[in-house]
Amino acid sequence: MAKAEEAVRESLEQEDVGTLRHYYYQMLLLRRFEERTSEMYVKAKIGGYCHLNLGEEATIVGLMAALTPDDYIFTNYREHGYILARGVEPGPIMAELFGKETGVSGGRGGSMHLFDEKAHFMGGYAIVGGQVPLAVGAAYALKYQGRPGVAVAQMGDATTNIGAFYESLNLAKLWKLPVLFFIVNNGYGMGTSVENGSSEPDLYKKGGSFRIHGERVDGTDVLAVRDAVRRLRQKAEQEGEPAILDITSFRFRGHSVIDADRYRDADAVRRGREAFDPVRNFGASLHDHGIADDAFLRETAERVDREVQEAIDFANGSPDPKFEDMYTFMYATPVPNIPGAEDAIREVRINRGEV
Repeated sequence: MAKAEEAVRESLEQEDVGTLRHYYYQMLLLRRFEERTSEMYVKAKIGGYCHLNLGEEATIVGLMAALTPDDYIFTNYREHGYILARGVEPGPIMAELFGKETGVSGGRGGSMHLFDEKAHFMGGYAIVGGQVPLAVGAAYALKYQGRPGVAVAQMGDATTNIGAFYESLNLAKLWKLPVLFFIVNNGYGMGTSVENGSSEPDLYKKGGSFRIHGERVDGTDVLAVRDAVRRLRQKAEQEGEPAILDITSFRFRGHSVIDADRYRDADAVRRGREAFDPVRNFGASLHDHGIADDAFLRETAERVDREVQEAIDFANGSPDPKFEDMYTFMYATPVPNIPGAEDAIREVRINRGEV
């Protein structure tokens, strides 16, 4: 038996069968949710921008499997799979993509601004890198208040080229904060490859000048991602040692649903999908090692298809936000004592016909 196959066998034998099957279910749920999301976008059910996690299922499930309920997650705008894997129901997520009142952000955020306070899912951020300093701030709050947990700053590879990333690294190490910088490295920042966009393409090394530990992890291996995050999460929480995880994956589609992806060779993309499909490869591995038989794989696929369709039906049947609530959530309640705030609120009430 080849060394790689022997390593896979030993790794799977150490795991609980139910856990492995659950990881497969989650990964397939993410895959089908994103495939149907793309379909709904084409049918004009979803507006605005829309960025899919296709090809990143093992990365996402591995991360979420390693976190605790005390942890806080800050993501970029490619976040559908993260909030699903965090345990939020598919229906309200799809409803948010549809812009419905029953969505996780009340239909006000859409694809790029998913949020769930109870799950400590602190939102997707449309501004590249906007979530990184906020995650560091959350880590500071955890330390200051003496609370358990870590903050995770999920980002794409191109985010590591902006100033806010380096400022965040500096403060995280200087103040010994419980934060992980989780880089989803799919090889491209929009249409520019990592090699053409970064003078240091080994992204895990970018914390070197701040004395921050970094590692590269195979993002197509759900167990490798989980184990790396678990280990570094423990050091961050217990020792105040932030870390960088450079998680590599293969991007199945263009940057967004409207990206024609013409800057990549079509044959190379097909070969990449074949070789690095985390869902198919993990399912095949479970099947080959007697962990998941044909019946389980078939029943899981049927369950996932049913759950995603139910989410679409829920979104379709949900009401749109009311016109008279257009200004709801624009201002804090109660309004803080800020100069001019009362005038602003009065103007809103006049516009709503309340004054």
